Amino acid sequence: MSIHKLIQALNISKNVRKQLMMRRVLLSLIPIILFSIYLYGWRVLALLVIVTISGVITEYLFERTRKSKPSDSVLVTCFLFTLTLPITIPYWIAIVGIVFAVTFGKQVFGGFGRNVFNPALVGRCFIYISFPSFMTSNWVKPFTSFPGGFAAWMPNVVDATTQATPMTLIQLGEEVPYSMGQLIAGNIPGSIGESSVILIILAAVYLIYKKTASWQIMVSTLLGMLGIESIFLLIGISNFSNPLMSILSGGFLFAAVFMATDPVTAPSQANVKIIFGLLVGTIASIIRNFSVFPEGVMFAILIVNSFVPLMDSIAKNAKSKGKKVTI
Repeated sequence: MSIHKLIQALNISKNVRKQLMMRRVLLSLIPIILFSIYLYGWRVLALLVIVTISGVITEYLFERTRKSKPSDSVLVTCFLFTLTLPITIPYWIAIVGIVFAVTFGKQVFGGFGRNVFNPALVGRCFIYISFPSFMTSNWVKPFTSFPGGFAAWMPNVVDATTQATPMTLIQLGEEVPYSMGQLIAGNIPGSIGESSVILIILAAVYLIYKKTASWQIMVSTLLGMLGIESIFLLIGISNFSNPLMSILSGGFLFAAVFMATDPVTAPSQANVKIIFGLLVGTIASIIRNFSVFPEGVMFAILIVNSFVPLMDSIAKNAKSKGKKVTI
């Protein structure tokens, strides 16, 4: 590929297929990105730019063989992937992750609309397993007072390894030194975009209002987690002291709003969406409580993604038989 063509490929506004639904998702993510910059500094934006350029180029190389071009969906994948990373992640690992996400989470299936798994989660899962020390131990304390990260590149990383996220502490069986108010406010260690609870909820309201994301999936995912955590708490085997904490801790809420509702990898049938969400919430809770992984929602979504074609097929067949019986 010539340098001229490469430069053309990076002209995002001209060389990306427009998708209204995806642009609404991007719009809903802007406040979360701004808050993430406040928490962790301008390195957030640097990561986002590097990841987006790498993701768009990767998709462009595949799409040009089909005489097509990248779509807005790759931008959503890049944004979501970046927001699930810790601020200390090396640039090269972020690049490896997004290239893997676009290649094996999307393009090997034939491109947009054909993938089975959420691409952003495929990429995150790959680097989470391949480079665990960079994804699970290097946490920094975010800025908590204005102007925060708007006046800095990133927080002090000298004591990065001594910081712990709420999920890490819960996994270790230690007391979480953060109040519910702090969990909601989001000024606690964690992935770049996972702790902005208020902004995530506002984004969910916007996406539901614009009919861009399924409220059935969001609500049922939350109910699945709350339900199983309540049961675990009653019988004394839950790692959480409060079921509500399971919703506010880690990346569960972010994943429930932006990842589980991916229109390509989520069910299309209304009743199946509810089952899908309940399964995601339940499996995430089981993984959190009984596995070595402190955060289970990533694996839960990918696991249930694999059953979506079968679930949709069963629902369609049942609906078709029901109509024949009625006639």
